[in-house]
Amino acid sequence: MDSKETIIHIDWSGPYSLDDVAKFNGPEDWGVYQIYGSHPVYGSGALLYIGKTESDPSGFAGRVPRSAGWSHLNPDSARIEIYLGRLFGLTMPDNATWERYIGYAERLLIYAHTPARNLRWELIPSDPDLFRVHVVNWRQYRDLLPEVSGAKWTDRFDDVPYDSHFSVERLE
Repeated sequence: MDSKETIIHIDWSGPYSLDDVAKFNGPEDWGVYQIYGSHPVYGSGALLYIGKTESDPSGFAGRVPRSAGWSHLNPDSARIEIYLGRLFGLTMPDNATWERYIGYAERLLIYAHTPARNLRWELIPSDPDLFRVHVVNWRQYRDLLPEVSGAKWTDRFDDVPYDSHFSVERLE
């Protein structure tokens, strides 16, 4: 990754039921998603999972329902809520870049929020690809932080002593 910061904007919509998500199968229906529901430790309305769908022709409709068997694994499956996030910006990147950005966003969001059904190792904190990534969540992002950055959620600055003054240039 180059030295320029990558800012990824996500426009969230929802909540949707599993049945509602079946309608999101168009060419623009890919990005990241959040699933909320009942958890035996965290209670009802807990953030259970953050996932992604890339340029899959079936979009969110094809990926979300099969990502973890939500309807039969959750004791309160009728109250599962799903939020869909689509990336947006001033210019439209090529598909390979778009998919890479979706992957970056998913990994940072998982690491920062630790959803109950995701594995935290899905993000390697020392991954230099994420050091300069900044995710900004818009509209219906529910319980996510409004902004998440690789500067905060990776180990990029772990060696810097907090009790001394330092130059940003020294860290580059």
